Amino acid sequence: MNSSVSRQAVTITIIIISSLIVVIDMTVANVALPDMMGSLGATSNQITWVLTSYSMAEAICIPLAGFLTLRFGERQLLLYSIGGFVAMSALCGQADSLMEIIFFRIFQGAFGAAVIPLSQSVLMQVYPKEEQGRAMALFSIGVMVGPVLGPVLGGILTEHLNWRWVFYINLPVGAVCLLLVFINIQISNRGKTSIDWLLILTMALGIGLLQMVLSQGNEKDWFSSNFILFSSIASALLIVAFIFRSFVTRGMIAPAWMLRDRNLGVSCLLVSCFAVGTFGVLQLQPMMLQELLNYPVETSGFIMAPRGVSSALVLILAAPLMDKVDSRVLIFVGLVFNAVGVWQMSRYSLEIDPFWIILPSVIQGAGLGLFFAPLSKIAFSTLRPEFIPGGTAMYSLCRAIGSSIGIAVINTYFSYVKQSEWQSLGGSLSPDNQRLQAFAEAASETITNTTFIEQIAALLKQQSAMLAFIHCFLLMVFIYLLLMLLLPCLKRAG
Repeated sequence: MNSSVSRQAVTITIIIISSLIVVIDMTVANVALPDMMGSLGATSNQITWVLTSYSMAEAICIPLAGFLTLRFGERQLLLYSIGGFVAMSALCGQADSLMEIIFFRIFQGAFGAAVIPLSQSVLMQVYPKEEQGRAMALFSIGVMVGPVLGPVLGGILTEHLNWRWVFYINLPVGAVCLLLVFINIQISNRGKTSIDWLLILTMALGIGLLQMVLSQGNEKDWFSSNFILFSSIASALLIVAFIFRSFVTRGMIAPAWMLRDRNLGVSCLLVSCFAVGTFGVLQLQPMMLQELLNYPVETSGFIMAPRGVSSALVLILAAPLMDKVDSRVLIFVGLVFNAVGVWQMSRYSLEIDPFWIILPSVIQGAGLGLFFAPLSKIAFSTLRPEFIPGGTAMYSLCRAIGSSIGIAVINTYFSYVKQSEWQSLGGSLSPDNQRLQAFAEAASETITNTTFIEQIAALLKQQSAMLAFIHCFLLMVFIYLLLMLLLPCLKRAG
């Protein structure tokens, strides 16, 4: 018994650390982009491909995890994935040109893609059914904390060392993970499988084009760009072809046919829509802190960090409940916490105190912990053991695509509302406006003074941006409330 518990503890420690380094790399490079631009001689538009290339490669390769598990086994695939990820991290750090770093980031995303679904699959096999909720709660600590820690860690490393260290930091941690996996992980469910090149081609091109559209769409003004329009149509046709092919062949490569399982299908819909709101918040909040409230990068990172701490603490405290309380109840409570936290964010103003920025983040962080872990448990609860690797791959794919959609939707909606509010507020500013006259008088200025006009223009820009942030936060509250309607569709985990 003690040997079994010890094995479980070692396994989950390895899994958490391995998942953490992969998840952190989704956001760690964001704050280092300005430094990379100068070092690599790239423009602001070109440097975003450092992020886009990683997310595209990850999204394309995640659905292959189930197939690759059958081909190599969990242990071997984990070693290949972590080893390749660490090697590509080193190459990213030494890159001397934009093309070099984009090339290595593609392979970094490709190698790291299988780590999250593999981790979930291993835990579901190591832990007995009655303890899987607790295992998923502990595993979720790494997945939840990673995206929040990324900007904090990236800001510190870039500020005190240089941008190359956001990649070099993976080397010692990854080496330890490799050693621990080699010694302790022995699971290897290898089996016979065949390669369906038509399915792989339609899946890779369809998902790759979708990721590119989501990453570049807002910058190119969406469907006013022929490139984005063509890519969107091609992506839609290819994804439909891929899904049709998957249902016909019922293979383990990108097994979309598994979504016929009600719990897995509904959970994938829930996690993708939830990721829209969650990654929308993670995109908006640092932008608001740095660009609107003028917080330094490090300060904004530390202000956001309590969200991750809150998630971790709630997961640790709630872990014993995960196998005793109906997962649907915990998911509902998590959605309520998220809705309340983000609704509090919709009450922000330009004069807000840091405490009132941190408190809603802490509330939302608690909700993140109560949502992801029980949903991960219930998603695979009705799958046969041999289907779990494929199920975890589809679940991770939906989460990844949901996060990309969230960032794209929020950026587009933010730009639209900001412009709309700017026009609305600016339309009422005329020399006849009594409030404007009173404001000028209080400031000992005249309405026609150039300095006063510049001051009003700056205030107009700030207020329209703040209103745009508020509208975006309210949109996310609506998403969280809407997701509650899907909970009755889930079967209780056995």
